[in-house]
Amino acid sequence: MFKGHPKGLYVAFFANMGERFGYYTMLAIFVLYLQSKFGWSATQAGHVYGGFLFGIYFLPLFGGWLADNVLGYGKTIFLGIIVMFIGYIMLAMPGTGEWFIYGALAVISLGTGLFKGNLQALVGNLYDEAKYNKLRDSAFNIFYMGINIGAFFAPSAARGIRSWVMNIKGLSYNAAIPDLAHKYLNGTLESTAQLEQFAKSEMGSAFTNLTDFSHYYINSISTAYNSGFAIAAVSMILSLVIFLAFRKYYKHADVTHKQQKAEQSKTLIELTPKQTKDRLMALGLVFIVVMFFWMAFHQNGFTLTIFARDYTVSAVGKGTAVIFNLSTFLPILLVILGVVMLVGKGNSGKTRLIGATVAVVSAIAGYYTISQLQPAGNPISPEIFQQFNPIFIVFLTPVIIGYFAYLRKRNKEPSSPKKIGIGMIITAFGFLIMVLASRGLMSPHDLAEQGGVSDTLRSPYWLIGTYFTLTIAELFLSPIGISFVSKVAPPQYKGLAQGGWLGATAIGNLMAGLIGPFWDKWELWQFFILLVALTLLSAIFIFSILKLLERAVNS
Repeated sequence: MFKGHPKGLYVAFFANMGERFGYYTMLAIFVLYLQSKFGWSATQAGHVYGGFLFGIYFLPLFGGWLADNVLGYGKTIFLGIIVMFIGYIMLAMPGTGEWFIYGALAVISLGTGLFKGNLQALVGNLYDEAKYNKLRDSAFNIFYMGINIGAFFAPSAARGIRSWVMNIKGLSYNAAIPDLAHKYLNGTLESTAQLEQFAKSEMGSAFTNLTDFSHYYINSISTAYNSGFAIAAVSMILSLVIFLAFRKYYKHADVTHKQQKAEQSKTLIELTPKQTKDRLMALGLVFIVVMFFWMAFHQNGFTLTIFARDYTVSAVGKGTAVIFNLSTFLPILLVILGVVMLVGKGNSGKTRLIGATVAVVSAIAGYYTISQLQPAGNPISPEIFQQFNPIFIVFLTPVIIGYFAYLRKRNKEPSSPKKIGIGMIITAFGFLIMVLASRGLMSPHDLAEQGGVSDTLRSPYWLIGTYFTLTIAELFLSPIGISFVSKVAPPQYKGLAQGGWLGATAIGNLMAGLIGPFWDKWELWQFFILLVALTLLSAIFIFSILKLLERAVNS
C-alpha cells in the first residue's frame, strides 16, 4: 500500500493531518457551541453551519486561482495556514458576540481556501511523472487517511478540553441544561422543575436562584467550547512546521503550468481547445453529483449530532463504552495494528518484533483501562460519534485499496466515475439505516414542545452502523473524486479545478444546513428518506453519463 510513493506524499499527509485535526476539533462542537451560547434552534444553527461550510469549501476557488496565476502552490499553502491560525485564535476568545464569531469563521474559511485545494494540487503534481501515475488513486486514498487520522482524535480532544474546563468551573456536562436555561431566561420555559433539579444537582448548597445558575452554566459551557477552538489553533502551528521543514521532498512538484510555460519546460503539456472543453465539462458534471453527496454526508455535524443528543441513549454498558472512550478504544486499535505488523506478509523481522511489542503493551494498557469502566451507566456525549467515521476510514482504506488492486490485476477495476456512482448508491443505504432507526420516534417539533426530552431512546449502534456505511461510500467517492480531478483537469487549471471540486462540496455543505427546516417540521423518517431519494437520483444521473466521463479521462 505504501510502497513506491514519493516522499512528498508523506509531507502532505502529515501537514494535512494537523490542519484537519484542528478543523474537526472545531467542527465536532460547533453546532453544540452555537446552541449552548445563543439558545438557537437547529434551523438557526444549521444556517450558520451550512454557511460556514460553504465558505470553507467555496473559497478554494479563489485559492486555486491565486496559486495558478500569482503565488504558486507552496506560498499559497503557507499563507493559508497563517490565516487559519488567526481565525481559530479569534474563535477561541470567550465572551464575544455573534458578529465577531462570523468574522472568525470568515477568516478560517479564507485560510482553508488558500490551503486545502492547493495541497491537493501539489499532491497531484507529484504523480504526473510516468513512474508514479498508476499510483495516483491509491496516493489520494493514503492522503485521505491523513485527514481522517487527525479527525479521529478531534472529537476526543474537544470533549476532553470541554470536560476539563467544566470541571474547573465545578460543573458537569448536561446536554439538556443550556436549552432549558435559555428558555428560562427568555421567559418561554413552561415548567422550571427540571431545570431546578439540574441546578441543585450541579451546584449543591451553592445554589441560590435559577437566573444566576442559568447565566453561569451558559457562560461556563461556552468558555469550555472556546477552549476547544484554541486546540485547533495549536494544530495549525504543527502543520506549518511540518510543511516548511520538509519542503525539499515536494519542491520539484511546486510548479504551476504558468511557471512551466515561462521556463519553457520540457514537461509542459498543452491540450487542444476541444480536449480542454471536454475535460471541463466532465468535471462540471461530476461536481453536480458530489454536491448531493456532501449535502447528505455532512449531516454528521448537524442532524446526526442532534439525533445523537436527543434520540440516543446517553449512558451505556461496559461493552459499548469501550469504543466511546479514547483510553480504552485506542489500545484496542493498537493491538490490531500490532497484530497486522506481526503477521503481515513480507514484513521484516524488525517490523514483526515492533508489532509484537505494540500488541502486548497495548493489550496490557487496554486491560487496565477497560477494568476502570462501570458495568452500566457509562456516559457518552453526542460529539464523540464523529470519531467513528475517521477511524473507519483508516482501517477500511487498506481494504478498499486492496480490493481495487485485486480488480486491477484482473482488468476489472471500475473507472473513477463508476466508483463515484457506486459510492452514491452506498450513501443511500447508509441513510436507509436512519429511516429504520427513526420509526416510532417523536418528531423534533413535538420533542421541543414537550421540553426536549424523548421518552424513547435508540441504541448508539444505529448511528455507528450509519457512519460505517457512509464511510465505505466516502472511500468510493471522495479520494477517488480528488484523484479524478487531478487526472482530468487541464494543466493550466489544476489549482482552480481542485477549487472547483471543493466549491461543489461547498454548495453541498450549504444545502446540508439549508435542509434544517425540514428537520424541525417533518417526521424523522421523512427527513432521512429525503436523503435516500436524493442520493439515489444522483447515482442514476452519473451512470447515465458514464461513457462521457470515461472518454474525458482517456482524452
